[in-house]
Amino acid sequence: MKISLNWIRELTGLDKTPLEIADLLTSLGLEVEGMDNVKIGEVDLDKVFTGHVRSCEPIPDTDHLSATQVDVGDGVLRSIVCGAPNVAAGQKVLVALPGAQVYSKDGQLFIIGERKVRGIPSQGMICAQDELGIGHDHSGIMVLPEDTPLGISADRYLKTPADTVLEIGLTPNRADATHHLGVARDLMAWVRTHEHPHANLILPEIPAIKPVSLATPNAISAVSVDNADACLRYTGVSLSGVLVAESPDWLKNRLLALGQRPINNVVDVTNFVRLEMGQPLHAFDAQSIGERQIRVKTLDEGTVFKSLDGLERKLSAEDLMICDGNSKPLCMAGVFGGADSGVSTSTTDIFLESAVFHPRWIRRSMLRHNLRTDAAWVFEKGVDPANTLLALERATALILELAGGAIASPVYDHYPNPAIPPKIALSFGYVRSLIGEDLSAETITRILKALDLTVENVTNEGCSVPAPANKPDVTRPADLVEEILRVYGLDRVPIPGRSRSSMEISERPAADALRNMAADFLAANGFHECMNLSLSNSAWYTGPEALMPMPETALVRVHNTANQGLDSMRPTLLFGGLEAIRHNQNRQHPDLRLFEFGRAFRKTENAFVEENRLALWITGARQVENWQPQSKKTADFYTLKAFVQNLLDRFGVGGYQETSFADKPYQYALRYHRGPQILVEFGAVLPALCKKMELKQAVFYADFDFSALHNAVKKNKVQFEPLSRFPHVQRDLALLLDRHVSFADVRQWAMKKGKPLLTNVALFDVFDDESKLGEGKKSYAVRFTFENNDRTLQDKDIDNAMQELQTVLQDKLQAQVRQ
Repeated sequence: MKISLNWIRELTGLDKTPLEIADLLTSLGLEVEGMDNVKIGEVDLDKVFTGHVRSCEPIPDTDHLSATQVDVGDGVLRSIVCGAPNVAAGQKVLVALPGAQVYSKDGQLFIIGERKVRGIPSQGMICAQDELGIGHDHSGIMVLPEDTPLGISADRYLKTPADTVLEIGLTPNRADATHHLGVARDLMAWVRTHEHPHANLILPEIPAIKPVSLATPNAISAVSVDNADACLRYTGVSLSGVLVAESPDWLKNRLLALGQRPINNVVDVTNFVRLEMGQPLHAFDAQSIGERQIRVKTLDEGTVFKSLDGLERKLSAEDLMICDGNSKPLCMAGVFGGADSGVSTSTTDIFLESAVFHPRWIRRSMLRHNLRTDAAWVFEKGVDPANTLLALERATALILELAGGAIASPVYDHYPNPAIPPKIALSFGYVRSLIGEDLSAETITRILKALDLTVENVTNEGCSVPAPANKPDVTRPADLVEEILRVYGLDRVPIPGRSRSSMEISERPAADALRNMAADFLAANGFHECMNLSLSNSAWYTGPEALMPMPETALVRVHNTANQGLDSMRPTLLFGGLEAIRHNQNRQHPDLRLFEFGRAFRKTENAFVEENRLALWITGARQVENWQPQSKKTADFYTLKAFVQNLLDRFGVGGYQETSFADKPYQYALRYHRGPQILVEFGAVLPALCKKMELKQAVFYADFDFSALHNAVKKNKVQFEPLSRFPHVQRDLALLLDRHVSFADVRQWAMKKGKPLLTNVALFDVFDDESKLGEGKKSYAVRFTFENNDRTLQDKDIDNAMQELQTVLQDKLQAQVRQ
């Protein structure tokens, strides 16, 4: 959120430096994340200076160009060619020097340079209003008063206010600080506590709206709220005879400093009041309101609403709308205005709205239609109902001042259930124990009053405080202690001279140590760690178009009002990684290796289950592209398999079975398990699933049960084995096998029979031409490695071992040795 330092100083009178104010705000819980010195507009007014036209002569053979000599007070007489019809010798003017950025006559920015026009040097430009961005007049240059001093920059002469804008990282709980008055109140609370106990905010005078007895023809005659749960308070008033025009400079400059585009004096006032008081407002063209009535209601599912951006949107039955007497939608309440009801230069009568909408309704409509507007951002945090009428009065006074007109209707105020704040009982002893310092009762109550909180029933033991309506997060004693502490100063709380701790014996290896070992291994192999949301979209798992079907009863549903698309706890880490891949691929980063430690959630008949998982994703190139041809190869299933096996080897986990399968979300996959206990499943993600996730290339995914790995590592026995002093021996076999037999089967039976001499079994060639081998047949070329740590193996030892291997493979797998 952006805060204008000039505005804050006007409200508080603080003469502290920007850095001092930034430090204070950060200590108050409004962390300042950035600070920028801003200029108003895009023209370089600091490179435009007041000058004196010493001479002016028409250029021959032209009907509008003049050759002038201009002095800007620096001792240099500059030659400038000017095309304005009103330029003349003796004038005081504004001169843009080379290097300055100004507007062209068609409204485009360009940089002034030195050049020649008709052979005459031109070393700058004498400027008109529109070229400096301070008006729209292009009929001639600006002529200044004769007593204007030379060499003054345009920003000084025009008194364009420079400003410092603070970027505040506003946390979701700080609904009270979405506006300048809220931030100023926090600063003033600190000033009252630490410097000047009787300091007060410098607040603008807000006159009450004078009631009228006779309404004008376009004035609203009735306001009704059909949904009081969604609209907590609704106020409004009609104004007639307004002149919609450009806003004055002070208002435009204030909005521009905060990144807001000025539109017209009426709309700019509504934005100004929102930034000042934290109350969004909306102005309607009264002539567009049918039956001169306002109705706050929902409409039928699928009703078409043409919004301010010109798009036609189909409404949900849960979108709160501002409608006219004919139930025609005028505005999506608290989110976005309508195309046909907005204020334009032809508007003369308006209806001004100030309301409080329930955050849940606003948040859902905002997310449903992807309309993240400034007003919706304020409403979803919470708006103080006590401010609603005051903000309407403030905006009305400003519009009458800037646009003229008159009040044309009574003030409508629909507030059927005024909020009654609950009282929070606060014990002084509780405050001291939670903060860790012996604060006096007087200090505690002084800080509460400095925060503009009402303190009641004060005793030696405590007091009571009505929950403030502008701070919806303050509902219990601990919240009040937080308010006290941030004003008192966290850095003032002393560090105890003695601390206590208890020893805890943890199991070995610790889960964190194992996690770090895995992370270090993966990071060293080019993987990047990602952290995704634990929330997921249930549509991925249930329904006719489920990407990874699972029983509805196994899903852990959540009631998420912030985002209806995230309505369940994730049963798998898969989709978070796929979304991360999509995000990177859309930004030209297609080659990815990602891993994530996280929890998956599921529901059983008797309990909710959380599982510790480790997920790997690989997509794109196998390695960084370089001059070697093989660097262009893409990663495949075996790339992932190598990392899975190496990670298990790093943990010292072996002795697992291998099973192939093909089930969603995999196109083909392997499972490493010990009986029913699955260690990891990995394979190629279904192409159809990748397509639905808008992924442009194949993705390979591994899903480890990290708790099962941890248990397997705990059972490991660390043993020392010296390197063999004797050579190893290798023998090869070409085996003719049925197509369904996997290499894992060959390795399993070979290792079982060949121990202790057989140390390794490797597959180095596959031949599967059925026309030469026979139907349903394939050939494996397998290399067996033998070794003995006590002696050199003899030929007869190897021959006997190979004969036993052939026998077991023939018996168990019906393998035939190819000659």
